[in-house]
Amino acid sequence: MKVAMYYNNDDVRLEETPKPEISSDEILIKVEASGICGSDVMFWYRKHKVPLVLGHEIAGEIVGVGKDVKEYKVGQRICASHHVPCGKCHYCLNGHTSVCDTLRKTNFYPGGFAEFVRLPAINVEKGVYIITDNVSYDDATFTEPLACVLRAQRLVKMSQGKSVLVMGSGISGLLHIQMAKLNKASKVIATDINDFRLKSAKQFGADEIINAKDFSVERLLKANNSRLADLIILCTGAKSAIEQALESVDRGGAILFFAATDEGVKISLDVNKIFWRNEVTLMSSYAASPEEHIEALKLISSGKINVKDMITHRFGLADTQKGFKLVAEAKNSIKVVIHPQK
Repeated sequence: MKVAMYYNNDDVRLEETPKPEISSDEILIKVEASGICGSDVMFWYRKHKVPLVLGHEIAGEIVGVGKDVKEYKVGQRICASHHVPCGKCHYCLNGHTSVCDTLRKTNFYPGGFAEFVRLPAINVEKGVYIITDNVSYDDATFTEPLACVLRAQRLVKMSQGKSVLVMGSGISGLLHIQMAKLNKASKVIATDINDFRLKSAKQFGADEIINAKDFSVERLLKANNSRLADLIILCTGAKSAIEQALESVDRGGAILFFAATDEGVKISLDVNKIFWRNEVTLMSSYAASPEEHIEALKLISSGKINVKDMITHRFGLADTQKGFKLVAEAKNSIKVVIHPQK
């Protein structure tokens, strides 16, 4: 079968590898659509594992079912989790499924930028989601990123009446904007250094947009009724954005570190200024639980979250390199989807 083999962001090659064979408790998926995630272009995170086939936002059709698999059948349209938790460990039992050791070790094979993927037994048991007829394969690739957004906003207790500052208006930022509006935020303000993405932020529900190059606490106060933000969601790893966030969070507020930074980035904190008497929370979020994937797919199916209009580019497998270039540049693109069968 054909795969897009990743060597670095400027070197993604169309190669041939053996089609996966499944055992009695596994299933085989023909991948119809696979989204490129921002984390796919973090070379510092991948460089020790290359070459490899990336792609964890998949949707496709079941074309092979092991004899011991009873719940699924050939022909069903599904999306699937790349990583799944055990559901039994200390972390899972305390609501932190995404830091479960099992989740960090599990994966389907070889990756979504391939014509076919094999789902191991634990993924079959805990990470398969049926796509309803009204959801396209392309739209279903948003299940995983939206699930991550759901989890993040749940962790920071996003609720009605909070003002939200979303820093970075790429795909995760736009999903956070929509979820914050769905959760009845009093105001959503978005930043980015790119005008195309700022316009997209406005299109997908931001009440105010500010170019990050011109951002200041004074601009925030003007946009937010003379108050700092109750919740700041960092959808960019830029150190300057982190520093801006620390100056922009209101008393009793929270900063959510959603995006990764470059390797080795460190920040300094004025503990008294930021924390003492202010009850500010700094929180991170990673991945999502199977339940959050199910909820995300329902939101997509219902139309409450608009994902269709976020797709700016589609490529066949042979042009995966073009997709990686667009995502790495982070300019005039939002979501790039690869069609492995084309």
